[in-house]
Amino acid sequence: MRLATDTGGTFTDLVVEDDDGSITLYKAPTVPSDPVAGVLDVLAVAAEARNLSLAELLGRSDTFIHGTTHAINAIITGKAARTALIVSKGHRDILLFREGGRTEPFNHTIAYPPPYVPRALTFEVDERVLAGGQILKPVDDAEVIGLIEQIRAAGVEAVAVALLWSTVHPEHERRIGRLLEEHLPGIPYTLSHAVNATLREFRRASSAAIDASLKPLMTRYLGGLTERLTGAGFHGNVMVLTSSGGMVDATEVAAAPIRVINSGPSMAPVAGRHYADREGGARTAIVADTGGTTYDISVVSDGRLPMTRDLWIGQPYRGHLAGYPSVDVKSVGAGGGSLAIVDSAGLLHVGPQSAGSYPGPACYGRGGDRATVTDACVALGHIDPDFFLGGKMRLDADAAREAIARDVAAPLGIGIEEAAWSILDLATENMVQAIAELTVNQGIDPAEAVLIGGGGAAGLNSVFIARRLGCRRLLIPETGAAMSAAGAMMSDVATEYSATVHSATDAFDAPRVNAAIERLRGEAEAFARRAGLPGAIEFVAEARYEGQAWEIDVPLGLDRFEDEGDVIAFRAAFDQVHEQIFTIRDEASSVELVGLRARVRCRARTGGAFRLKAEAWGDGEKRRRSVYFAGAGHVETPVLGWSAFPAETDFAGPAIIESAFTTVVIDPAAHFCRSPDGALLIEV
Repeated sequence: MRLATDTGGTFTDLVVEDDDGSITLYKAPTVPSDPVAGVLDVLAVAAEARNLSLAELLGRSDTFIHGTTHAINAIITGKAARTALIVSKGHRDILLFREGGRTEPFNHTIAYPPPYVPRALTFEVDERVLAGGQILKPVDDAEVIGLIEQIRAAGVEAVAVALLWSTVHPEHERRIGRLLEEHLPGIPYTLSHAVNATLREFRRASSAAIDASLKPLMTRYLGGLTERLTGAGFHGNVMVLTSSGGMVDATEVAAAPIRVINSGPSMAPVAGRHYADREGGARTAIVADTGGTTYDISVVSDGRLPMTRDLWIGQPYRGHLAGYPSVDVKSVGAGGGSLAIVDSAGLLHVGPQSAGSYPGPACYGRGGDRATVTDACVALGHIDPDFFLGGKMRLDADAAREAIARDVAAPLGIGIEEAAWSILDLATENMVQAIAELTVNQGIDPAEAVLIGGGGAAGLNSVFIARRLGCRRLLIPETGAAMSAAGAMMSDVATEYSATVHSATDAFDAPRVNAAIERLRGEAEAFARRAGLPGAIEFVAEARYEGQAWEIDVPLGLDRFEDEGDVIAFRAAFDQVHEQIFTIRDEASSVELVGLRARVRCRARTGGAFRLKAEAWGDGEKRRRSVYFAGAGHVETPVLGWSAFPAETDFAGPAIIESAFTTVVIDPAAHFCRSPDGALLIEV
């Protein structure tokens, strides 16, 4: 038995996979002050549903997979460790100057963002390595020891080291690391060449600083998680999801916690890719995960997960650049808990502020009294207040209507139903604009893609989103209510290693490049041995045309350059990828290789068909209730359990499809059917 959890802003999701490959879903409210408590709560819910004690459930499980937002939340809230940064002399302002770039270049009212590590905690060491790896000035141990004493006096909890050209000659950083261990024992440190071996100094320094600042926090968090799970009866492997769409052992995360900044959201595209392939093999899938707090979107094309090295914490250029490979997921402040307010000018706003899980929407009855998207759906009849979470949580419909009347209807001078529809309509528009921006920027026509709706709140407005985008087909998987946790079950044990190596196709240094490939292969194979699983290794080149400022990723179809033919093949692959991205190729210029990466994936799941147990699809009861739709008013609408209608049979809207974890609203203009595997297929 395997367990996978995803801690969201409102609910903690759990997927349990039995030995026969069948899965079941469970949910419990997230506990923001103690996320591990929310994990134990949802495990207790699963144990009770199976007539087991928590210890019995955990005792039967061999793997626990955990997705967490603990790391990114610590950075956003300023709760990461007090960190010092050691840099080469003359480069104390590397985190302040950044790489340039502004979202609004002519808006000078926006203050320049402060560095992740303040200047007062940035220390210079008088050493220098040249671009070719030659030592111009060696490290002076006495000077470094003096710096360490200053760092100790500053009361720091972690140290990052980022020296110039450490990716081609890392010994200076390693020497400083040994001195830190000797003279500042017990304080974790990060060496930039080890955590992110990129050519660019700012990205490398930023990655090192963020990683170091997370080490004390994540070591305590993961240690506490493992300890509390063990105390509750679990004796298997604890795995943690990473930003790059895989998972690693919890002990590996403690050594490089920057890998889990985008832990949970990276899994929805993994699940989306699986369902898109299973339900017809659409070339392009827009994967949208609607939670209580955020709306996470990504685009999967030709079966490949979208990856980025520009992972920003906060707004691009104004936030902090993690600079670590991650599944490319865009998040906007729109979800079931998004707050609706009317400003002094009489304009309605929905989000990005959220009611979260506590106190939550007004209808939760936990002390929240402000109108949210969930309250609007209750007032419209879209959500049955007596069947929320399968009836385990009763909602207060009167409180929802009172909050909407006070916060929206009265200020706008309209009725409650019209106000509730306006809230849902504006939330829908915010989501549509986010998808349009992401797809159009990549030259993708949303009308040619399938929209995959995941998350507990996805069914409330995905039909409306698809219609506005022009998507003809909407897919809501049977595990959509916990899609990130389902993606965790599908993910592999995986990580990535990188190296800086420079060469050009007009004078290719094959021995140097091959040496870097062999070094990366050794690291990848060592990771697979630690995982105890066979690993598949893929090499990726970071390359650009000569004179270009930025490089692109090009998969290498080989693992060694044997002759000139291999160089020609690499050049042709680069031209093809460049033309695909930018519509042009420059065959007159040489191609520069500036870095290599090795991605290693070890298949973790060996079970049978990944299929939701039939009893978890909802009951077969048929009933009707009055549901409000814009332009039609109140409509007597059939309410169906997820498995209450035969598969592969077309039905016309309107309809409400309910399961114990989600509600799908299908308006009068849509048609729907259920696939043999249990997913909802909706033609809008």
